[in-house]
This record gives sequence, C-alpha cells and structure tokens, in this order.
Amino acid sequence: MGPFIEGSDRHQKLLLPDCVDDDVSENNAVRVVDVFIDELNLAGLGSGDAASTGRPRYHPAMLLKLYLYRYLNQAQSSRRIAREAGRNVKLSG
Repeated sequence: MGPFIEGSDRHQKLLLPDCVDDDVSENNAVRVVDVFIDELNLAGLGSGDAASTGRPRYHPAMLLKLYLYRYLNQAQSSRRIAREAGRNVKLSG
C-alpha cells in the first residue's frame, strides 16, 4: 500500500457488467481526460510525508481527473461532484 488512496481498477471483473470499463462508451470525454492525465509527469506533486495518524491522501492524478471531469460537465458545487462520484460509473477509477 502506497502513501495515497488509490481508485478501483476499472478492468477488475465484477458480477454485472464484466468490468466497469465496459459501461463507458469509446468516444466518451472521460477517456480523453484519463489518458491525458496519465501521460503527465506528476511525480513532484504530493510527495510530502503524511502524518502517521489519519487517512492517506488521494493521489494527485485522481484529483486532477475529477477536477477536469467537473469542468467538462459544469458541476459547480462540491456536493454535486460528490453525488456524481457516488452514482456515475465514469468517475470510478
């Protein structure tokens, strides 16, 4: 386990559907965001040590993906973003 909270693997097999990645269409904008952020060099972000108590931090790449998804879908409030993250399969992973 690393110093960050990691998202679920989209290719992990589930009961229905076979994997979460199957529910996202091939031409969805979230795929562009995913590939774009994965290609960035984010090694210097969030490199500080976390406190020994408490929960680990979220990975900077995952937060940046969420921010760009929010911008593309015009989700203004943090409550709307949290609601989308809880129900929208495109945000998992």
